Amino acid sequence: MFGYGTWIWHGEQVTEQTTGPDQPEIPKLDKKKSLIAGAITIVTLVIVFAGILPKLGNYSDAWDSVQAMNNVDKAALIVAIIVNIWVYVFPLMAAIPGLKYRPAFVVRQTSFTISNAVPAGGAVGLGVQYAMLAGYKVSSAAASTGIAITSVWSVFMTLGLPFLGVALLYLTGEGEQQYITAAVVGAAAIIATIVVFALILRSEELARKIGGIGQKLANPILHRMHKEVDVVQEVLDFRSQIVGVVSKHWASITLSNLGMVFGQFLILFVAIRAVSDGRSSGLTAAEAFAAFAISRLGTMIPLTPGGLGTVDAALTALLVAFGLDQNDALAATLVWRACSWVPQVFLGVGTFLWWRRNAHKAPIAAS
Repeated sequence: MFGYGTWIWHGEQVTEQTTGPDQPEIPKLDKKKSLIAGAITIVTLVIVFAGILPKLGNYSDAWDSVQAMNNVDKAALIVAIIVNIWVYVFPLMAAIPGLKYRPAFVVRQTSFTISNAVPAGGAVGLGVQYAMLAGYKVSSAAASTGIAITSVWSVFMTLGLPFLGVALLYLTGEGEQQYITAAVVGAAAIIATIVVFALILRSEELARKIGGIGQKLANPILHRMHKEVDVVQEVLDFRSQIVGVVSKHWASITLSNLGMVFGQFLILFVAIRAVSDGRSSGLTAAEAFAAFAISRLGTMIPLTPGGLGTVDAALTALLVAFGLDQNDALAATLVWRACSWVPQVFLGVGTFLWWRRNAHKAPIAAS
């Protein structure tokens, strides 16, 4: 599933070539897939930003709200951006115990830029993480474990946060019946996922049984695709890869991922307050978080890097549905996207160039 030298991610293969022990080569981008993904990204962005968002709010009025932000609001946004960038590193450190902040920062910011700004860059971003971690003398086993854990917990966060958001609405007395129904469905899905995951980690025998069930479910699809996959062995390999770290560090892994998510939400919350300029929006913190959490499901739609466009449309629509003024909702979404995406993309370009220039120097090893 995750090997050193060849990596497979979402059906894509990226091959690493090395020129020496001190400077691993960066995986090559599949040009054909990148062009196709780029075209899909452009079409999606045009549909969202030229077709959907203008129906939810007026760009001109939204821009006026952005320009009207006072210095205190701007300072608060800068603080939120710094907090978001700071906490973004911790999930990888929790998943690779002993990894120091500086190398983790370089790896995370660089992979963010490739995965979230390059069409079809997910597989390459994965390969770059391996190459960079190897440069920092992190073993291939530890790198595979860390990347697998951060990927799994990212899915857990994406699926579980909508339930948490709706639960907050219910606890504050703001949840309507349709949200409660959605919460029950979401809770059932995330609980089932966590139970299966826990059973896989509990014992090799249970992992083998679950793999067998998965094999039976997958076989009809695999036969139609003319592919053969040993699901049982994949599950067993996955278990052996992560069981040691997860059993000891699951709490810090979960808390670090929650911190990362709330860092992103902090930017949105500050943006809403900034663009509304103190006006009574009727939007509570619980409603804002519910909109944010539910919209994150858009990241699981593989049309654009990092859910660019799809998340924005969903977030704007949900904010309006919860009672925020249309133009304020559009302005808040645009500010959130600019502040949570642009700084990290440019920072990731800088960390990548810095790493390439210093890759030949003595690496910093994880203890």
